Amino acid sequence: MAYLYHSWDEAYKSPFGAIHRDEECRFTIRLPEETPLDYAPVLVVFRTGFKERFLPMCALGSEAGCTIYSTTFRPKYEGVHYYYFAYTSSGVRHYIKRGDACHGTLDNGGMFQLTVFSQHYQTPKFLKGGIMYQIFPDRFCSSGKPHENVPTDRVMRQWGETPYYRPDEHGHVWNNDYFGGDLEGIRSKLDYLKDLGVTCIYLNPIFESHENHRYNTANYRKVDPLLGTNEDFRTLCEDAKKRGISVILDGVFSHTGADSIYFNKFGRYSEPGAYQSEQSPYYSWYHFWGNKEYESWWGIDTLPNVDENNPSYTKYICGKGGVLEYWLSLGAAGYRLDVADELPDEFLDNLRTCVKNYDEEKIVIGEVWEDASNKEAYGVKRRYLLGDQLDSVMNYPFREAIIAYIKGEAVTTFRDRIMGILENYPKCTVDVLMNFVSTHDIERAINRFGGQPCDGKSKDWMAQNNLSPEEYQRGKTLLKCAMVLQFFLPGVPSIYYGDEVGLQGWKDPFNRRCFPWGNEDTELLEFTKQLGSIRHSCEAFAEGKMEFLVLEDNLVGFSRYDAETGNSAIVLLNRGGATGMVSLRDKCFANYAFSTVISGICDGDAIILPAYSYAVISAVRSVRSEPAE
Repeated sequence: MAYLYHSWDEAYKSPFGAIHRDEECRFTIRLPEETPLDYAPVLVVFRTGFKERFLPMCALGSEAGCTIYSTTFRPKYEGVHYYYFAYTSSGVRHYIKRGDACHGTLDNGGMFQLTVFSQHYQTPKFLKGGIMYQIFPDRFCSSGKPHENVPTDRVMRQWGETPYYRPDEHGHVWNNDYFGGDLEGIRSKLDYLKDLGVTCIYLNPIFESHENHRYNTANYRKVDPLLGTNEDFRTLCEDAKKRGISVILDGVFSHTGADSIYFNKFGRYSEPGAYQSEQSPYYSWYHFWGNKEYESWWGIDTLPNVDENNPSYTKYICGKGGVLEYWLSLGAAGYRLDVADELPDEFLDNLRTCVKNYDEEKIVIGEVWEDASNKEAYGVKRRYLLGDQLDSVMNYPFREAIIAYIKGEAVTTFRDRIMGILENYPKCTVDVLMNFVSTHDIERAINRFGGQPCDGKSKDWMAQNNLSPEEYQRGKTLLKCAMVLQFFLPGVPSIYYGDEVGLQGWKDPFNRRCFPWGNEDTELLEFTKQLGSIRHSCEAFAEGKMEFLVLEDNLVGFSRYDAETGNSAIVLLNRGGATGMVSLRDKCFANYAFSTVISGICDGDAIILPAYSYAVISAVRSVRSEPAE
């Protein structure tokens, strides 16, 4: 089928997706042969705030009743570019713009996006093809080891109890209940993580703080005493490395705690902080006005904002021997940046420079909830993925696409959501995207699948409502389907601790319950291990490209393939409650030669997919011989 334009098909745009600065990109349109043209069509390209460029297109010949017009564009500047096509017929100006996710439509529609990134942009290899495991340190595992200098105002709880969630008489939830998870506990479970296939641990904050989430940093250069010592962190990294596991830290650099050595609002520390004295070396980090009033993160007065571009603060974090270098020297593999959209560009530039000067293989991942390629924050179009800031982001768009599809959304919508990110992000970013279905900031996926929506529900409701046995079974069944997509789509699967054993939890703090050691769902655990084993067995899952092959109501199929060798893995998923079947003789597989069924039921040339099941088949892909439809 011929389209006016199809941005995902290399017969119309080559190469697919984002491109390097100064890399040639060919654009092709097809117009009906009977279309009278006053002069040649043009490609119109522009960046926000800059004038359009008009590139004439040349006729290449005719095909299937259409005249083919083409031109090339070699961008000289990095940034998000937008484009469309225009031509004049019998004195009337016409436009080919984006009508849906990828197709050109006549005269109506929006702009197509072309992301142009730096020629030097590369991302660390250590994460590609791996599996990440996110740990909320207080709730994963307690070693029982005694720790020194633990503040006496912390409330110690029994492992497995419901986290505190009710506010005090002033309406503040202090998050001062602790369950004793520590670094030594994590170290004791490294073999468990290795058996799960984990190659990278992402730790929620470990720096000294006075609430259990530790996003209100009290001392950037010290492990929280309840978690252990700085030396314990070094030992954890060393022992993890022996097992092929890296450790990434959570960097919270947009604000500190009010209860910190820097601000010291409550006088916990002997040296005066910014709240107490203008003579404090940290005073210039903060914005004060009036009678001890100050700017805080989202109005939460326990989280005073910092001026990230204050020279003193930037040097403290990003300077030689600063916070970033210090933890890298102890073994950290990089950082996940909390609220990256609230960190100014200059600070992100400095942060990346510091990390990459230490070691190009150290990674920088940003918390961004939207499409990070075209994100605007506080009136500024961000440049996270152009080569000078982030390597990767938390892939919330994939998460929402996966959950919506598993819960019944149209398969074509799922395809469009996935392809939209693959089109907009640099390929090197795609290979290290953090793909998850649960995190510490959202309800666990098993609850989202199995129970009723929790939006609008009270904390009391969330505390008292566990999934019924029937809800749990449904949640688990759909979670397994979601994990298939999480593990095999482009990017790196990130398991939120406990998801692999059926740990439940609505929103904060119930999504941060203790790991249920001794009460694991072993069937779900073995399923997760199987996915990890398959992922590690096929190199195409590391950096392979992707194409959708099967798009039916309850059946979706796609390949991951190495464009040079053709080595491929075909992934098929049945999200429905009835048995499905896919014939390997179908036209969609014409470019593939099959070798081995890695997982699934094969009956001759057919793959049988029982309800809520998947299959993975190794294959070799040949070069596509016709445009995609």
